[in-house]
Amino acid sequence: MNSLLAYIPALPLLGFIILSLFGRRSPKPVIAWVGAGTVCLAALITIAVGVAFMQSTPANGAYSQLLWSWFRVGALSVDINLRVDALTLVFIFIITFVGALIHIYSAFFMWHDRDMARFFASMNLFVCSMLLLVMADNLVLLYLGWEGVGLCSYLLIGFWYEVPSNSRAANKAFLITRIGDTALLIGLFLLFKELGTLNMNAIQQQAPQHFTTGSADIVLITVLLLVGGMGKSAQMPLQTWLPDAMAGPSPVSALIHAATMVTAGVYLIARMHGLFLLSPVTMAIVAIVGAVTLLVAGCSALAQTDIKRILAYSTISQIGYMFLALGVGAWSAAIFHFFTHAFFKALLFLAAGVVIEALHHEHNIFRMGGLRKRMPEVFITFLAGAAALSALPLVTAGFFSKDAILWYSWSSAGGTSVLWFMALVGAFITALYSTRLMLVVFWGEMRTPVHQQPDRGMVIPLIILAFFSITAGFIEWPHNMLHLSLFSDHVQQVLPATVMKRDLPSEWLFQAIATVITLTGVYIGYMLYYGKSGVRWQQSPPLAATRDFFFSGWKFDQLYNFLFVKPFLFLTRVNKSDVIDKLYNGIAQAGLRLNGWFSVSQNGSLRLYIVGVLAGILFIITLQLLL
Repeated sequence: MNSLLAYIPALPLLGFIILSLFGRRSPKPVIAWVGAGTVCLAALITIAVGVAFMQSTPANGAYSQLLWSWFRVGALSVDINLRVDALTLVFIFIITFVGALIHIYSAFFMWHDRDMARFFASMNLFVCSMLLLVMADNLVLLYLGWEGVGLCSYLLIGFWYEVPSNSRAANKAFLITRIGDTALLIGLFLLFKELGTLNMNAIQQQAPQHFTTGSADIVLITVLLLVGGMGKSAQMPLQTWLPDAMAGPSPVSALIHAATMVTAGVYLIARMHGLFLLSPVTMAIVAIVGAVTLLVAGCSALAQTDIKRILAYSTISQIGYMFLALGVGAWSAAIFHFFTHAFFKALLFLAAGVVIEALHHEHNIFRMGGLRKRMPEVFITFLAGAAALSALPLVTAGFFSKDAILWYSWSSAGGTSVLWFMALVGAFITALYSTRLMLVVFWGEMRTPVHQQPDRGMVIPLIILAFFSITAGFIEWPHNMLHLSLFSDHVQQVLPATVMKRDLPSEWLFQAIATVITLTGVYIGYMLYYGKSGVRWQQSPPLAATRDFFFSGWKFDQLYNFLFVKPFLFLTRVNKSDVIDKLYNGIAQAGLRLNGWFSVSQNGSLRLYIVGVLAGILFIITLQLLL
């Protein structure tokens, strides 16, 4: 199986190359087959590798394939070496399998777009970059994939670049994630300075002997890695780019939010868990960042009216749960929530794309309504995704992964009652805005007529994702219900088991509380929005102000505009005529003046040209006679 590893990222890369070179001159069926087909083949190879891995785990716990030596500079030696262990296997399965379904959906969704080849080329490069990121055995190759997904997100968010707001959203995503990328790069420099290697296995082995637990060096390095993860995974305070990323086509939103870019930070922290365990301070910061983010984003989702922005804030909130789990040391629970979240979030974005297309590109949920009977397949699949997002007990995949995070946020060695309470409030808010979204879009009176029914090729991926949104959680049950832990047994070949506190209360009690809270959120959403156009936030000034505050994403954009953008623009205006500009302006002025002088000789007079030539000849002859 080692020899097959290179094909997994190479096939999407091949699709990118073919479409980049020949896509403009290719018919659309060829574009669709190349774009979607290469990713589907990568998914089939991934499944084959996964089956072989689980049937007979390799002796060293991983498949590895060395392709070539990349570069050697001094003590730094970097190879293009792909490595697949239990953790990587989960990620490449999600990236390729969910990515393949998104590509199949995209073939129908983007059929009438004039830049279909450019779209699929960018999507294939996106998948290739994310695969490189998770399959790399060293942090330099990981960073190559890291920057690749940043580039592709810029290309895809601003895909419809003719609209100025789309270009601004792409720039915003690129610039804000660049903050995290810079922090990550500095962290890599410090790691190499301390350990002399950027091979991830070597780092995990050497770090406990080199660093003292809680030392300033390890805290600084892990905080820098954390900031890098916060940028890509849109965690506070670097979360503002993700809602605006909805400017891209709906399949792009599904790929970014479910299978690729926003999970990169989760992967980085999980992969480098050996470093983070040496820094309890950073672990606490990770948990706090996740808990605060899930609440802030959840409240923002409550006030949104754009169907895709609701799902965007939902993604930020659910990634917050993953960060919370990582911070309290519940490593397998974090990766399990990533696993289940990928199915229902991809489903919700793709279903939202169908609704938007069917309603003349309408995004406002309060201009929808009544779609339950007109689009029954979309309704049923969207219901499965919303139920999984709400973590309805025992019948959805989201319940099993979120229940584990709620339990460990209290019971793990790093858990506290405050973190548990914040996660519980987040579960209530999630159930509330999921119910609101479902009822407003699919119940009530129809406010916008259905323009077209979705193609069958768009519905089939929804059905497959809906199936996994319900059933994917059944491989990992709470121990007090059923001792079935297939997922955690798998990933704990790489990740450490969760360290638990002693003398814990009954897990049944916590599950009962979480169930009541979730169902209460559903009930309140039903009471507020069933058959109604929505809550009247404007009934009182405080409610209207709260709604506006949540709607604006807690005004982080305005805060950053005041703290950073305006001062920077002020300095650029003040400094626009500095000495460097004067130097280059002087060069430009000198060039213009010389041009004016020499242009005198180019006046169009043939007689003067002949006189000039004769004068030159006489001058040369005179010089030869004299010298």
